[in-house]
Amino acid sequence: MWRLIGTRRTSENGSSARVLALPRPWLSRLILGACLLLVGCVGYIDYLTGYERTMLLFYLLPISLATWFLGLIGGLAIAVLSVVTTMVSDVVAGIPVMGFWNGGMGLALYAVFASVLSNLRTLLRELDQRVRERTAALQHEVAERERLDKEIAEVARRERLRLGQDLHDSLCQHLTGTALTAQVLREKLARRSAPEVVEAEKVVRYIEQGIDLTRNLARGFFSPELEAEGLMVALHGLAEHTAERFQIACVVEGADGVSVRDSAMATQLYRIAQEAVTNAVRHAAAQRIDIRLSRDDRELTLTIVDDGIGFPHQLPQPEGLGLRLMSHGAALIGANFDVRRNGRIGTIVTCKVSIPERR
Repeated sequence: MWRLIGTRRTSENGSSARVLALPRPWLSRLILGACLLLVGCVGYIDYLTGYERTMLLFYLLPISLATWFLGLIGGLAIAVLSVVTTMVSDVVAGIPVMGFWNGGMGLALYAVFASVLSNLRTLLRELDQRVRERTAALQHEVAERERLDKEIAEVARRERLRLGQDLHDSLCQHLTGTALTAQVLREKLARRSAPEVVEAEKVVRYIEQGIDLTRNLARGFFSPELEAEGLMVALHGLAEHTAERFQIACVVEGADGVSVRDSAMATQLYRIAQEAVTNAVRHAAAQRIDIRLSRDDRELTLTIVDDGIGFPHQLPQPEGLGLRLMSHGAALIGANFDVRRNGRIGTIVTCKVSIPERR
């Protein structure tokens, strides 16, 4: 592979950057030959034009080429050669030899030009190196942030599962035992025709309601269907639970054959749907919610449409926690997330994520 002085494209951590490198020996000889050829051409033209028209300015081309690609020493060498060529062309043309003072002044100007160009090249190399270092640092920071986001999401998922299991296995069982004890107490009071029977029945009813609420909370934390390509099953369960609990119309639209093999993606999509449905019920007073899941060869689309009071034109600052959670969940799976009004009433929540092409 060549290591050219100048710019070339390279890949570092999956990105492209412009880099400078030193030339190989054979390439150095090629560049040196080009510089000598240019000096010879300018010298020949100088010989043809005579003393009246100076060609000193045109020698800057080979000097620039040598300085940029061969370094300051190479540029100075070509500068000396250019001055010598000018003097020789004048002698061959029958013109008096250029004075040493004029030759020295020309050489000094060439040396200053080569030095400035060399310093510029050095600055560009340092700037390029800093850009590449900062790009690499930024890429590392972005990768680290993505890793931390995934770890946080995984920790949150495990905590949700743990809370769901604790609610279902501990609190629900405890409340069930309490309800049975309260039922026994109510029956004893009823056999003695005690006036406290009515209060005992209320206690039993309240405990049973607490059991239902706890089970609903546990169901929201824990969704085992998502581990087995069951996103549609989980969405149907979410719709049925919402319709039963809040006494509203909540339906799922979409082909039952739509499946998501990536459990992390399915989990985030379910959480987005769950949060959107919760917001529609609690904050938008919706009476109908449609959950739509569709898929083509390139994209999976989740849409939640409600007929509530509608999404505000101006978002509050800071945005609500639910909206931030949905947006963050979409970002974790690389999805495009959008929330907008559904005409005059209602809200449309859309999450589109690219999927690998089917093979």
